[in-house]
Amino acid sequence: MKKGKIIMTITIGLMCFILFAVIFMQFKTINSTDITALERMRESELEKEIMTLKAKYEETYKKLTETTDKISEYKETINSEQKALQVLQDEVKESQVLLGKSDVSGTGVIVTLSDTKNANIESEDLLVLINLLNDAGAEAISINDQRVVCNSYIATIRNTFIRMDGEVITSPYTVKAIGNSQYLESAISQKNVGFVDEKLSEGKFVEVKQVENINIGKYTGDLKFEYVKEEE
Repeated sequence: MKKGKIIMTITIGLMCFILFAVIFMQFKTINSTDITALERMRESELEKEIMTLKAKYEETYKKLTETTDKISEYKETINSEQKALQVLQDEVKESQVLLGKSDVSGTGVIVTLSDTKNANIESEDLLVLINLLNDAGAEAISINDQRVVCNSYIATIRNTFIRMDGEVITSPYTVKAIGNSQYLESAISQKNVGFVDEKLSEGKFVEVKQVENINIGKYTGDLKFEYVKEEE
């Protein structure tokens, strides 16, 4: 028994020795390897990769910012141009209306004048009526569907017919005026002293109607100014 125990003890001792020897050799191998260098090398590579990515990110972000700024600039320019274009278009439309070069419609009055057996409508009657309507705020006027513009002229030729802007117009004379219908009617229909009563007293026919929607066509002639020049 003792001999067996001794053999077993020796065997166990040898096994422990061998095990410790292997552990010692592995430990020595690990110590001989520069773990810190490996870790530093990995950190350096990671730092280098991070710096590269950071540089690419900063470059991309810079380009993105520049592009965003450029887009904003373009949008602002487009908006400004659109606003400027809209203002310009509005001014052109307004100028076209003022010059009589566009068709218009709106509320106003229609005044009908015609010859009678006792008296004929004269060019002066039409001129006075147009001036009264303009003074009352008429924004567009036509006579027998011919647009009255800034340089329109109305004249009696040889005491027989009336010519307007080179065209002969005859009775009945239909005068359309767009504006505040009440103001326009009041301007020519004052009791006893107004245009309507005055012409009726002369034996001429005059009728005034307020109309909700009047259509007045554009001036079809050429608006030429020979002597007027724009000041610089």
